[in-house]
Amino acid sequence: MLTPLGSLEEEDEECTPNVYVGNLHYDVVSEDLTELFEQAGVVEFSEGIYSRGTGQSRGYGFVTMSTVKEAELAVEMFDGFKLFGMPLIVHKAARRGARVETPSHQTESPFRIYVGNLSLQVDDSWLKELFGKHGKVVDARVVYRHRGGTWSSQGFGFVTMATEKETYDAVYALNKQILAGRALQIHFEPL
Repeated sequence: MLTPLGSLEEEDEECTPNVYVGNLHYDVVSEDLTELFEQAGVVEFSEGIYSRGTGQSRGYGFVTMSTVKEAELAVEMFDGFKLFGMPLIVHKAARRGARVETPSHQTESPFRIYVGNLSLQVDDSWLKELFGKHGKVVDARVVYRHRGGTWSSQGFGFVTMATEKETYDAVYALNKQILAGRALQIHFEPL
C-alpha cells in the first residue's frame, strides 16, 4: 500500500525516487532508459552498469525520478515491460542497507545473487544444483535473449537463496570457481 507523500523532510528515509532496472539487453544505453522512463515523469539521472574490465553491460542499471510518486509509477508501468525483447525487472531501489518491497511476482527474499561469466551451456538446473550445495535455492535463472528465431544465453543469471547465511556461504564458496570451463563472477545483486 502506498503512503501519502508529504514534504521531502517528512518522507520515510527509506523512500527514494531511485528505481532499479534489471534484465537489460546488452545494447541498452542510459539514453534508452531516460527516454523510456520519461513516460512516468521527470528523469533526473539514468545509468546502465558496465563491467570495469570489458566495458560490457552487466544487465542492470538505475534511474532516478524527480519524486517518489514518479518512481512508484515507473515501477507500475515498466516492471515486465519488454525493451529490446527482454522483460524488464523494475522495482524501487533503497539506500544501502534498507529493505524494499518487491513486486508480488518476484521472490520475497532479499538474498539475490548475480552470477556472471556463464558458459552458454549452463542452464537454470545447473545453477540450482551448484548453489543447492550451499543451502536452499529459492530461484535460479539464466537470462536469455531472443535473436534470429532462437533463444541464447546472455552469459549471466540470478540465484536467490533462502537465508542470508546461505547467500554469504554460496558467494564466498563459488566466486571465481570454474563451471563448464569458465571462472564464475558472483556478487550480491542490489535491491
